[in-house]
Formats: sequence, structure tokens, C-alpha cells
Amino acid sequence: MLEIFKPTWMVNTIYSVSPAQLKEQGVRAVFSDLDNTLIAWNNPDGTPELKEWMDALREAHIPLIVISNNSKERVGKAVNSLDLPFVSRSLKPLSFGIDRARKKLNLTKDEVVMVGDQLLTDIAAANQAGIRSILVRPLLNTDKWDTRINRFFERRVWKSLNKKYPDLKWQEDLND
Repeated sequence: MLEIFKPTWMVNTIYSVSPAQLKEQGVRAVFSDLDNTLIAWNNPDGTPELKEWMDALREAHIPLIVISNNSKERVGKAVNSLDLPFVSRSLKPLSFGIDRARKKLNLTKDEVVMVGDQLLTDIAAANQAGIRSILVRPLLNTDKWDTRINRFFERRVWKSLNKKYPDLKWQEDLND
């Protein structure tokens, strides 16, 4: 049961994961949560680091697709300036959104990775879909009200994960 919340990698920030590292792992597309993963939940413009990372992915021909539980209107508004495709109402921790995006790109499970800041939604959805995952630290220490509920339960899951998997450690990048 606990394995559903175990990430493949734990990286401080997604911006430190290079396209070369992704390609070394056979990754041909990146799926990402939106709020507190790509952008701060209260700042839809993103950071210069995000834009540099997105440019590097584009140059490497690695598509980036947002997989979010938010409504189409909310996600569309948030990613409009970033010009990113997205799947809204993805029903994470279920795998529907991930499966839809992967099939649209005609990629195998080994060719995609899910990035997110929450064990209970992003990482669980990746594991349900049978794909690898990258857990990142949230961009902000604050969350929307509904995410705060998840964080409460997530702290309990963390304690159990750390007991069962003492080798789980935060890394600077995939090769750390």
C-alpha cells in the first residue's frame, strides 16, 4: 500500500533536471503538476528559471504537458502565457489524466515521467499509471486551502515512507 506514494526520484527543484538527464533515462515527455511545481499557486507568470528550463526542453524536443486537477478555465488561464498543453480535471491520484496525455503522444510508460510536489496526488497518480515520478519541493511554503488538507495527511505518509525506505533522499538532480 505504501509503495503507491514512493517517488522514483526526489529533486529539490525541477529546474535542475536537464533534458540530457531525462534522455539518459529514456524520457521523451514530461508531465507536470501546475501549482507549486511549475508555478507558485499565486503567481501564474512563472519564473525566469522556469522559462529557461522550458526552452531547454523545447530545444531537446521533449514536450511538457501540465496534468492538473483544476478546471479547464483555471489551468488554461495559468498556462496561457507559458503556451503549454494541459489536461485538466485529471482526477489525480487516479491515472486518467496521465493515461490520456501519454496515449495522445503515443508513448510507452517508460518514455514519460510525472513531476509533482505532492505524494498523495502527483506521485500516487504516476504509480497508478505505472510511470516514473519526480517529487519536487513545493515552490512556496504556503498552499491553497484544499492543498493544506493533503499536506496534513502527507506528513503522516512521509513518516511511514521514511521508516520503510530510509534511502529516500533529496537530490540536486537525477544523477546526484
